[in-house]
Amino acid sequence: MIVGGFGVGKTTMVRSVSEIRPLSTEETMTQAGVGIDEGASSGKTTTTVAFDFGRISLNEHMVLYLFGAPGQERFWFLWDRLFAGTLGAVVLVDTNRLADSWYSIDRLEHHGTPFIVARNNFGTPKHSLDQVRRALDLAADVPLIDCDARRRDSSKTVLLTLVDHLFALSSARETAS
Repeated sequence: MIVGGFGVGKTTMVRSVSEIRPLSTEETMTQAGVGIDEGASSGKTTTTVAFDFGRISLNEHMVLYLFGAPGQERFWFLWDRLFAGTLGAVVLVDTNRLADSWYSIDRLEHHGTPFIVARNNFGTPKHSLDQVRRALDLAADVPLIDCDARRRDSSKTVLLTLVDHLFALSSARETAS
């Protein structure tokens, strides 16, 4: 799962890294969304209305299926269904709108879904990674990294970080057993 606030770059990340042509439910934003779908960049003209789907092979045996969740509050009811069977998630954040990330983190913690946080850099970040960690009240063991969702290599690094985090959590559970 790739989650985060409205207009943070979830669709962009799925598109940049998917090895298949992504399924996208992008629709043109209309006057009906004025006052409702606020906060994204001023040039945003489309929005996800269900989810985005893509796929990336990490190696011969490991394939990640990518689901980008819609970020607007009016679509949050979809998230619980999308989380079913999810092994882990990326919370994509925009430092201009950190508060938009709290719901994502809250839902993942509620479901017990492991996650990492990726600061999507649309430009020069306004806050350091340490400031982001403190603002989001992230535990020390939650990976927090930089990315540019427009770049395949950067998005792939984010996903590999998630896989490494999931592997470390799994290994720690096995060791504790």
